[in-house]
Amino acid sequence: MTVAPFSQDPHSLREAREKVLEVAIGREVRAHRRKQNITVAALSETTGLSVGMLSKIENGNTSPSLTTLQSLANALSVPITMFFRGFEEERTAIHTKAGEGVELEREGTRANHQYNLLGHLGANKSGVIVEPYMITLNENSDVFPTFQHDGIETIYMLEGEINYRHGDQVYPLRPGDTLFFDADAPHGPEVLVKLPARYLSIISYPQNT
Repeated sequence: MTVAPFSQDPHSLREAREKVLEVAIGREVRAHRRKQNITVAALSETTGLSVGMLSKIENGNTSPSLTTLQSLANALSVPITMFFRGFEEERTAIHTKAGEGVELEREGTRANHQYNLLGHLGANKSGVIVEPYMITLNENSDVFPTFQHDGIETIYMLEGEINYRHGDQVYPLRPGDTLFFDADAPHGPEVLVKLPARYLSIISYPQNT
């Protein structure tokens, strides 16, 4: 039996991972420097590192030694472990196949408004919860523009046509149209022009709400 050759170069994989680490460290160094309103020149003077070296570090183009990282940590008054935070942070992705979204009723949902939750991301570094929904309207759907909740909402029209109210304005939405708005104002489909209608609704709001 012939064994197929290993198709991935482990050295290449290690180099790629190291590059990701360099970029993560660089972003953290830049973020802490800017947060404290420290210029590259001032940081160079404090640490003894050249401006060019600092630029390479912040852009992820070099692997700084532990001695260099300790020097940067002292200059920025942060623990050295802070530079690895972006690299170690868990990244989450949710894959929802067609037809597998969780059907549910959101607070204030009207009759025959079908909501399919496509995923949920929370407890992330940004402090924002994001919920994407696929909303389907048919001939029996109610049209009361009384939805109101915290956060920001984005609507992307996929099928059909509706007139969507936000506050005292009404927007005609057709396939390909986008509406981005503050969800604290009363909003919702006011006139179902062409059915069935489907649109993607992405709602984001702070974790502490």
